[in-house]
Amino acid sequence: MAIVTFEYEPKRIDQGYNNRTLYVNLSSMEISGKQVSQVMRDVFVGGRGFDLWLLWNSLPHDRIIKWNDPENELCIACGPLGGTPVFPGSGKSIVVSLSPLTGSVLDSNVGGYFGSYLKFAGWDALEIQGKAHSEILVFIDGDKNKVQIEDASELPTETEFIVEILADRFAAENPQSISVVSSGPGAEHTYFGCLNFSWYDAGRKIHRFKQAGRGGLGTVLRDKKIKAIIVKYSGQITVESNNPADVDMVKAIGRAYNQEIRKLDPNQNEMARIGTTHLVTIMNDFDLLPVRNFRFGSHPEASELGSEIYRRKFHEGFDGCWLGCSLACAHGVKDFELKTGPYKGRRVFVNGPEYETIAGIGSNCGIFDADHVIEANYYCDLYGLDTISVGTSIALAMECYENGVIDRSATDGLDLRFGEKETVLELLHQMARGEGFGTVIGRGVKKMKKILVEKHGADVEFLEDIGMEAKGLEFSEYVTKESLAQQGGYGLALKGPQHDEAWLIFLDMVHNLMPTFEQKAENLHWFPMFRTWFGLNGLCKLPWNDVVPEGNKNTREPAKVISHVENYAKFFYAVTGRKITADEIILMSERVYNFQRIFNLRMGFGKRAHDAIPYRAVGPVTREEYESREKRYDGQLEKIGCNPQSNSTEEKIAILRKHREAEYEKLMDAVYKRRGWNREGIPTLQKAKQLGIDFPRIIEVIQGNLQSSANSGA
Repeated sequence: MAIVTFEYEPKRIDQGYNNRTLYVNLSSMEISGKQVSQVMRDVFVGGRGFDLWLLWNSLPHDRIIKWNDPENELCIACGPLGGTPVFPGSGKSIVVSLSPLTGSVLDSNVGGYFGSYLKFAGWDALEIQGKAHSEILVFIDGDKNKVQIEDASELPTETEFIVEILADRFAAENPQSISVVSSGPGAEHTYFGCLNFSWYDAGRKIHRFKQAGRGGLGTVLRDKKIKAIIVKYSGQITVESNNPADVDMVKAIGRAYNQEIRKLDPNQNEMARIGTTHLVTIMNDFDLLPVRNFRFGSHPEASELGSEIYRRKFHEGFDGCWLGCSLACAHGVKDFELKTGPYKGRRVFVNGPEYETIAGIGSNCGIFDADHVIEANYYCDLYGLDTISVGTSIALAMECYENGVIDRSATDGLDLRFGEKETVLELLHQMARGEGFGTVIGRGVKKMKKILVEKHGADVEFLEDIGMEAKGLEFSEYVTKESLAQQGGYGLALKGPQHDEAWLIFLDMVHNLMPTFEQKAENLHWFPMFRTWFGLNGLCKLPWNDVVPEGNKNTREPAKVISHVENYAKFFYAVTGRKITADEIILMSERVYNFQRIFNLRMGFGKRAHDAIPYRAVGPVTREEYESREKRYDGQLEKIGCNPQSNSTEEKIAILRKHREAEYEKLMDAVYKRRGWNREGIPTLQKAKQLGIDFPRIIEVIQGNLQSSANSGA
């Protein structure tokens, strides 16, 4: 039964836009629509830009709020190019909220149908504010043009179960017509709950899921007492659905791009067959695979987690998470029998695993068992837990256990040594129940470090060195000790160390495409800006550079795959009628990127001090780490004028540390300058004016932070 109903007029999309957004307030039970201005389209484009602008304007002006205050919002948007059924990777949704882990604004992107269906139902974005008094669901019915808030107290929270019930209730006649956003019981008891976005796999006749995993956005959903957000759209989806400026051009671009992927992918990364699992072997070969809390970069058993294992385990069939995407990388394992937990013995379909999950809850925890990873993957999804944060947090606890920082009395009897598969799975079940040491792990690395210091007397400096978080967000799964570029890619990322902003490690360490300091600094400007553009438009990044055109290596800048960049500019014009160049793509992103940095400043977050990273991301912390690669590190000391033979291991670690930390500081200076920020990482007034984001409240935030930096002598 509906608690409140809001009816709206149907509206035809105009060149990728509805020009209106949907507002839901759960405290007041208010539902309304908001107009999208031309300025909003020109400056913030769509997707992540719209989300950030809506959140910025919804928060109180006179105080900083917390993630669990009613004023916080959960914003979801697609983008003007999203929902195009002939263009690969055009089914992305972008979610923005204040994060339980970082305390600041955070964005997370996800595949599936939700964002596109939301657009076709009549809305460019959804913003949900307030807190419900009891468990509810939000139903956006694009067929009947109404929005309802309904009681959900009788529904389960586990994603797989609630989606089955909701599909029967709202779309029994056409299960493909709905997409559901939900989380799970793990999100209720941890700070790193993920959001599961559903889509219907017509070939297998099951509902499947992708995750907006980072930052605890599922925890925000459950804090607001939302069990599910459902959007329904039963209309036929064609190229014309987006009402593009040039239908024929969209068709031609999409057809050519899909043909290229089908031709080249089988001989390149085989994304349509093995997805991102191919990265395991490559990262291991180049000493970049996280092993035992990022201490090491390779392991002799890594092949047990590699693509050849999953080639046999993945179920054959079409695995695109949006219509017409020939990259089709959303693989899964069918009829997997669970070995633990409340559903032991049940046969299930497991969505994934992908590389980050394999490395996080596999190698980084010292576990090289594919079936363990598959089971942990399933339960993380069911419980609504981010596999990256889970793996990185457990790995820290394991290292602390092996170093005597904590013992069985602290872990409620659990054996937390690296490699203990049963312990990892038990911790997942504890997180779902809100019990035991799982609740400590569930606070995330930053808060867990504080607990270990206050309750167990851990050494603060040691934990700061080995606790793999920055800005409060857990590191995603790449060892960056030898990649200054990726150190910057993690440390300088707006939301924290997530690879979707600047994934430079492959280009830097595998292909050696940025050998000079200047190239690293320049790429830490260009790549985050270009990757931001995907989030503005509702696009997946993988088709851009996971399949590269023939002859790309002979171009002037092969890392950028410029022919694809130019193709995206044409696609944008074909849909929106707005003609742009490859350089203007970067300018469009700079506006939103700088705005998000300023948003962080508004939240008391986002200066140079916040761009620091733990030393383990920079170099070896322990004797064991140094001696495992002694020849390499001794050679590096010789290059900076130090004779390693005359120093102890501890002395060599200290000398190398001083050098590497200085290099990181130099990199920050160079990147800040390139981005038009001052030495504290604050965008200048000149930069804001140049970008056309010099709105009064933005200028006020910049001026206030410049003044506080001057007063502190920074």
